[in-house]
Amino acid sequence: MGQPITVVEKPTTNPGVVRFETNRSITGMGHERYLIRQEITGDRPPDELARRLLARGGVEAVHIYSNVITVNLAAGADSTGLLDIVRDLFIHYRPGVSPPSDEELTAADA
Repeated sequence: MGQPITVVEKPTTNPGVVRFETNRSITGMGHERYLIRQEITGDRPPDELARRLLARGGVEAVHIYSNVITVNLAAGADSTGLLDIVRDLFIHYRPGVSPPSDEELTAADA
């Protein structure tokens, strides 16, 4: 469950930089920048996306502005798998994981 988003990888003139465009805004009108050794403490969608991208390895920095994600790659790294990380940001239930039942949801509200 969740909503997959459409993601397109766009080429840049710099071989160490990859850009992704999505069909939904991730940050609104704010700029967010994350670096490899920076602790990311927030729990907003851009924070979680940056955590996932940086955890993959081979990523030095992530910049997110609205629906554009710019990733600075480490020397020798490629963008394999990054598009999937961005696309799956809003997927909450993976294969083999069942969503909570109506009874579980109503019990949690009580």
